[in-house]
Amino acid sequence: MTPLSEARWDDLLAYVYAASAEAGQAAAVEAAAVIRGAIAARGAANVILATGNSQLTFLAALREQPEVSWPQVNVFHMDEYLGLSPDHPASFPRFLRRRFLDGLTVHAFFPLDAQAGPPESVCAEYARLLRAHPADLCALGIGENGHLAFNDPPFAEFTDPCWVKVIRLAEASRHQQVGEGHFSDLADVPTHAITLTIPVLLAARRVLAIAPEARKALAVARALRGPVSEDCPASVLRRASHAHLFLDRESAAGLAERA
Repeated sequence: MTPLSEARWDDLLAYVYAASAEAGQAAAVEAAAVIRGAIAARGAANVILATGNSQLTFLAALREQPEVSWPQVNVFHMDEYLGLSPDHPASFPRFLRRRFLDGLTVHAFFPLDAQAGPPESVCAEYARLLRAHPADLCALGIGENGHLAFNDPPFAEFTDPCWVKVIRLAEASRHQQVGEGHFSDLADVPTHAITLTIPVLLAARRVLAIAPEARKALAVARALRGPVSEDCPASVLRRASHAHLFLDRESAAGLAERA
């Protein structure tokens, strides 16, 4: 797939495609190459995947990539709500099972089970697993308020000493979940979640940010045109030379002068 344009924003290379499906397909091709390379070099690949509606075209395309030895792949994800049943339609492990893992045989899926015990213990155990399986790939999205995983402003920290932690959700994030159809109204959305922190997300050998759709245009413009600031957590991607950003025409609308 040939992008409509590509541009470098500080250290970050961003590609703009005509539509979400093309952006997702291009990201999936790169992700598969990273996975195959990790398996060739070390015999296994460790990947961290995002959830959410903006990731659907990417996840669907990644499943179909050729010559990926999925039985040598370990899958992590990056956040989960506190106080939500694993069977709830909005559960992120459930999302990954339904939208990606069903029909694939991976070496291991490590769900972030926020109900498995005291939150601090859950965070510590997930951090232990991540340390034991250094990430080759982190495929993430950008929230409507610029968040990465559930590192929302004003709570995000670029130099967070924690690997995994409990975080209070910003109202903008909670409204986004309603807007995506995962909850019927704001009162149903949990107020807290567990999230991987920004340093852990960026520690992966390759970071792919997939952020299509018009509702992401403002966050993308702030991340690329504004200051690198925790007020827009996604702006930190501009410091990551190992990160690539995949946009569609709609999400890149605020970048017209460079796109």
